[in-house]
Formats: sequence, structure tokens, C-alpha cells
Amino acid sequence: MRGRSAGFTLLEMLVVLAIIAAASLLAMAAFGNGLRGARLHSAAKEVAAQLRFTRALAIASGVPQEFVIDPAARAWRAPKGRHGRLPDTGELVFTGARNLQGAGEGAVRFFPDGAATGGRVRLAANGGGWDVDVAWLTGEVQVRRIGATR
Repeated sequence: MRGRSAGFTLLEMLVVLAIIAAASLLAMAAFGNGLRGARLHSAAKEVAAQLRFTRALAIASGVPQEFVIDPAARAWRAPKGRHGRLPDTGELVFTGARNLQGAGEGAVRFFPDGAATGGRVRLAANGGGWDVDVAWLTGEVQVRRIGATR
């Protein structure tokens, strides 16, 4: 008696292709959120660097300096003509001294002794994100992760 020849049936091949397609879709969804989180983290690090630059310039020049952020336009400005844009995805919230906010913009002012008016820039999406905090007494700038990024 002859046995069945070795190989795969059409049904087995279709099941394997369906599993591969499903795994690919899941990987693409996870990778897309990963890219968004990476963009937010990169933007938070850039904002922190510009805040530190503004503080250093205030100390070095002996003149108060301001870092200005416009959450609606998703843009920032720093001394010496520095400026940039923030990612269009997710939530962008600025919290700072009331007397330095107006016309949709907010600012953090750094003084020659290194102190600042303080503030927070929050970049968030999908329940996670990053806070860039400026301490009002010391002017220290820190980046902290918030929530759980997906």
C-alpha cells in the first residue's frame, strides 16, 4: 500500500498565511504607537535642551531671558533666534506663571542667578508621555515620564 505523499495541504497553507497576516497587523499597530512615543520623547528632550540653553544664557549674560511656547501653534521660541515646532499628535499643555501668559502663549523666564519663574510642558498621547519641568527656585530642568506609554 502506498502512503500519502509528503507536503502541505492547501488548507494548511491558508491557515499559516492568515496567522502571518494577523501577526503583521498587530506588529504594525504596535510599531506605529512606538513611533509616536519616540517623537514625543525626542520633542521633550529638545524642549528641555532649549530651556537649559535659555537658563545658561541668562546666567552668562546677566540679563533675564525667556523661553516662549505657543501650545495652539505647537511652536516654541528661545533666545538668539532659536525656534522649533512640536509634534502634531497628542496633547500639548503648558503650565506656568500667570503673569507671563497671554495671547495663547506662555513663557518661562530665567534670571541671572539661575532661578526661574517655573513651569511645565506636558507632551502626552495614549495615556503616557513626558513632562518637562522647570523648578522656580533653582531653574533646574528635568524630563520625567508620565503614565504608561502604549
